Amino acid sequence: MRMTDPVLVLTKARTPSEMRAVTDWASSTYPDAEVHQLADVDYDALPPQALLVPVRPVWLPAVRQGGERRVSLGDVLVLSNPRRPARLMQPLIQSRRPDSLRVAAGAPATIAELRSRYSRSQAEGEPFGEFVSVQASLSAERAERQIVGDRYKVPRLVAEQISSSARFQSGAAALAATLGRQTDAVMAEATDKLSTFVATQSRLMDDVFSATFNRLHERAWNVSVDVDHLNELRTLNKSTGLIFLPSHRSYVDPLVLAKVLRNNDFPPNLVLGGNNLAFWPVGPVARRAGMIFIRRKFGADPVYKFAMRSYLAYIVEKRFNLEWYIEGGRSRTGKLRQPKLGLLTYVVDAVGQLDDADVTIVPTSIVYDQLHEIGAMAAEDAGGTKKPEGVAWLLRYAKAQRHYLGEARVRFGAPISLRAALADAGDGPARLDKVAFRVMDEINSATPITATSLVGFALLGAQDRAYTLPEIEAILSPLLTYIARSDLPGPDPTLCRGVGLTQTLRVLAGNGVVSCFEGGVEPVWSIVPENRAVAAYYRNGALHHFVDRAIVEVGMLAVAEGEVTHLGDPESHDSLLSASQQEALRIRDLLKFEFFFPPKTEFLHRLGQELDLLAPGWREVTPTQDWTYEVLHGHTGALLARRTLQPFFDAQLVVATRLVQLGSASRDRDDLVADCLGLGKQLSLQNVVRSKDSVSKDLYEGGYQLADNRGLIHGENTDDLPPARQQWLDEVELMRDRLSRIASIEAIQPTIGSEVAR
Repeated sequence: MRMTDPVLVLTKARTPSEMRAVTDWASSTYPDAEVHQLADVDYDALPPQALLVPVRPVWLPAVRQGGERRVSLGDVLVLSNPRRPARLMQPLIQSRRPDSLRVAAGAPATIAELRSRYSRSQAEGEPFGEFVSVQASLSAERAERQIVGDRYKVPRLVAEQISSSARFQSGAAALAATLGRQTDAVMAEATDKLSTFVATQSRLMDDVFSATFNRLHERAWNVSVDVDHLNELRTLNKSTGLIFLPSHRSYVDPLVLAKVLRNNDFPPNLVLGGNNLAFWPVGPVARRAGMIFIRRKFGADPVYKFAMRSYLAYIVEKRFNLEWYIEGGRSRTGKLRQPKLGLLTYVVDAVGQLDDADVTIVPTSIVYDQLHEIGAMAAEDAGGTKKPEGVAWLLRYAKAQRHYLGEARVRFGAPISLRAALADAGDGPARLDKVAFRVMDEINSATPITATSLVGFALLGAQDRAYTLPEIEAILSPLLTYIARSDLPGPDPTLCRGVGLTQTLRVLAGNGVVSCFEGGVEPVWSIVPENRAVAAYYRNGALHHFVDRAIVEVGMLAVAEGEVTHLGDPESHDSLLSASQQEALRIRDLLKFEFFFPPKTEFLHRLGQELDLLAPGWREVTPTQDWTYEVLHGHTGALLARRTLQPFFDAQLVVATRLVQLGSASRDRDDLVADCLGLGKQLSLQNVVRSKDSVSKDLYEGGYQLADNRGLIHGENTDDLPPARQQWLDEVELMRDRLSRIASIEAIQPTIGSEVAR
């Protein structure tokens, strides 16, 4: 650039104090530059070599406790915004805190450079001056983040940028042609719908939202986080946008994750959530703090879908971080629900629209020692009605959060490049399912086993009676050994023995999950009958860690009792192994709507690792029925199959029984699930169903999905429906019978018996 080329410093200074700061900065940095308000320049009249320098006055709040500069709730209550102080207060603030006002300078650009960008991205007819104004604001915004920190990275002028882009306008024209409507009408409707969900973030509202709603979790839990993984993610975030896909356990999940990211100077996530939480006062504040409220269902509205797809494409292109809950709602059972693929589909479309664009998916696990809302969710899962959210609900929820509930753990699975995951998944209709299942598997792998989940696993899986502390320790001991040998993310072992176990039990007792009788020689503990579903919720959060081991045990029992025969040569180790693998795959198929399994090869590899723990040296042994029996009897206290799988096969028994009762008749999902809730309760009272917590809407829906997948609901590809339904029922009965036989092996565990005899 020649020294004679004009330089213009552009600003949006609002007051004399701010303009004076900008002018002082310009006189020292660009002595010959002219300082102009951004809106006062005729950009079309400037020569191509004119250099534009966007700057912004930046007000910094006072340093609060903890060394952080942020707006406090007190500031808001007195109608003061330290990030945008009133004109009359600015000189006083500067006199007291000279460092409170700084000038952020964005990257300069010539008119020629800006015209080149304009021609590449803007739709024909959009004013060049408006484009320059937006670009200057964005450049100053990036410079401001160097001062205030990445945790205040928020998208600006979003609707204006999207609606004026060539991509948006050509997409609207194509949609209008498909719908047989006028392009202008479709554009106007899409722009209007865009404005209903675009998050208009502000730093003030981000601070206010954090200061207000963090109180919903700060008293209840101590939050722990995997800092090493956070550091890796921060490095990744410099070159790619991150999409956090957390497990969904509680209403406070977004608050807990936001606090973790904020404390580690990550930019705030744009959080996609259902509009059921958009009620006053949550909605107006949350929307300005980065929450994107969307309709639960919008598949029948093509213009809404187009607006949402355009918004997500913008977010991907600009590398803002996203967050949504892929399960579509909070877990009612404690384990991950089946993923909802709608938003993932739109992000995949967005990546496909952009050359070389990619995002990194971050599978995220959020686990709590205890949750007060589980009782309500368990009631819903048993057929109860969900109460709508509103102001009264929020006040009740906030009141319940006053009591300490333990620890909340935030952990991250291996980050996944979306482009690479799509390539690995190949083509075909199951492509997105494979990507989603990989995400869910990573969430499960990162999910830690808590002491409360192990206690629930131990007591629900034992006989229905009270237990002394030594008896509970004896049940937990082999579980802790297995967790350690498998290198699973387990709890602090001290919380599962002695004083630590007593503390864990007393915390559960304080919330009504277990009860303690202390009127005898020593205290005895038992699950409170009406809160079995709550105990099961905690237990279910750990079951995915045990399911591979459980499948191995069930398969080994089938070998031991001659239910799996050799394929080919009966003396061949490989032939029996092959037959056993086929049996394992059959069991996996029965459970595929309950757990997230990796592809077949990886699954069989994991089973091999489980066998290495269960029977070291099995690869050099020709397994016989006697050998298999000996292996199982050698692990009487550490057999996991019955305690892991009983609820799921009990639930399948109810669904299969009801379908057999219907003969050839079909039922839609809601009606069949309602039937099963009644039948399940009946069979539970009759002790036909062994796991009382299997009376579950969520588990029956999983059974419905399996039946539908097999063509057993409407009879697709089935010549004779009643025998096909009976075949499934027989298969489920076989699995339940195997679990009973495993229970008989467990019953001879010597440690428990000796404790009772004492």
